[in-house]
Amino acid sequence: MEGGPEAASKQEFMEFWKRATSSPYIMRLALSAGIGGLLFGYDTGVISGALLYIREDFVEVDKKLWLQEVIVSMAVAGAIIGAALGGWMNDMLGRKTSILGADIVFFLGAIVMAIAPAPWVLVIGRILVGFGVGIASMTSPLYILEASPATIRGALVCINGLLITFGQFLSYLINLAFTTTPGTWRWMLGVAGLPAVVQFVLMLTLPESPRWLYNQGKENESRKILEKIYRADEIEGEIKAMREAVEQEKQEEGLIGQTLGEKMKAAFSNVAVRRGLYAGVTAQVAQQFVGINTVMYYSPTIVQFAGIASKSTALALSLVTSGLNAVGSILSMLCIDKYGRRKLMLLSLIAIIVCLLTLTGVFYQAATTAPPIDNVDTLSFGANATCQAYLDAPNVSSWNCMKCLKAECAFCASTGGNHLPRACLAETKEVRVVCGEQKRVWFSDGCPSKIGVLAVIVLGLYILAYSPGMGSVPWVLNSEIYPLRFRGICGGIAAVSNWCANLIVSLTFLSLFFSHDPNQDQSLIQLI
Repeated sequence: MEGGPEAASKQEFMEFWKRATSSPYIMRLALSAGIGGLLFGYDTGVISGALLYIREDFVEVDKKLWLQEVIVSMAVAGAIIGAALGGWMNDMLGRKTSILGADIVFFLGAIVMAIAPAPWVLVIGRILVGFGVGIASMTSPLYILEASPATIRGALVCINGLLITFGQFLSYLINLAFTTTPGTWRWMLGVAGLPAVVQFVLMLTLPESPRWLYNQGKENESRKILEKIYRADEIEGEIKAMREAVEQEKQEEGLIGQTLGEKMKAAFSNVAVRRGLYAGVTAQVAQQFVGINTVMYYSPTIVQFAGIASKSTALALSLVTSGLNAVGSILSMLCIDKYGRRKLMLLSLIAIIVCLLTLTGVFYQAATTAPPIDNVDTLSFGANATCQAYLDAPNVSSWNCMKCLKAECAFCASTGGNHLPRACLAETKEVRVVCGEQKRVWFSDGCPSKIGVLAVIVLGLYILAYSPGMGSVPWVLNSEIYPLRFRGICGGIAAVSNWCANLIVSLTFLSLFFSHDPNQDQSLIQLI
């Protein structure tokens, strides 16, 4: 139970459908708690679109890649802290109270982000939201697991996973809906508070976890809740199972200790557990290092780099990648038991490597075939509007769009694609307006390219390769490979490793992807 649910079988889904239709209370319980997963998914996806417009409002954010990375990654840092404290909160305060607390913190973070007058305030809001996500990400599945009938627990916990994916998809829809609304990114981030309010209200009408109440010695209260969830002939069996589980936990505490230090020492001194932990942590770190959250956090930016200048178009294409992620999650549920964990993960890794190498080739081709700069057209905008690095360059005949962007300038192209005019200009709001007034397209994150659509297609294939295998197998694997008495501590170590790897990736991706080192090509850095 501490390590997570096992994958649900086909029979379990059939039983789930029967129980859900005959007892709507069970479905209300699972959906209400599962909104925590929706919050998790929404926060993961919403920042990718909001960042495009945050950069427009705050010049320092647009100019400093590290500040963009901090804004994105501080939610992950907050989630690490929230997940670490979430275990203590769950044990001391209960599952329901922990979820309510997560909703309050998440709502406050959403409000802070929506009204942020400066980037540093936005960072504080991101930390608060991440803290709430960290608590909810571990508490919601646990609450559903403990407050649902044993015969359909796996299927009900899958609701939490599906809501995470749905939250990501919803965030892209919300981003797309507010692209033309005054306040754009403030609405995108502020709307996140609404699901938190809904969950808070719904959770007030639901009971505490019966297993937690039983652990606290409140057997009568636990029994009353079980009577609402279980059939009459199942109640005594569930109480007996809880009694045996509590006794087993006490025995395990005697074997491995009660403190964190004692548990970790016992885990690492056991050769079999240590090897399992190496495998579990490696799988979790690999899940992040294959780059999935760079796509979740920065997909519109990546799409723009592929040559799609329009923000709304970039967001719409990002919506497609999120939808493919949902399809992949469903494929995982259908294939994981049929083909096995190891085979599914290996096939997924092979396909991911092929897709990433293909993307490298596409971006390399886009960089080497970037349209050249027209000197006459560039100078026609005037010295104040022209890129300073271009004016200082001894040989401007070798300049193309990519070299212009590496100089931290922008490319103003005609709607005729590779035909004249095309200019390398200073990247300022005023010059961007002038470019737009001439019915031309402004490129600041990527160059116009005929193969940009191919990059988006391969990006979609990458998502389909990732989601069924590397997206789900590491979590299932970590719930199965440890002995029961070590499952809690080892699962926690693996989960924290995942969050830390997530933080490293999200905090460094833009600096690598948009490196302005003239001796290095962007596509080479992307390959690394």
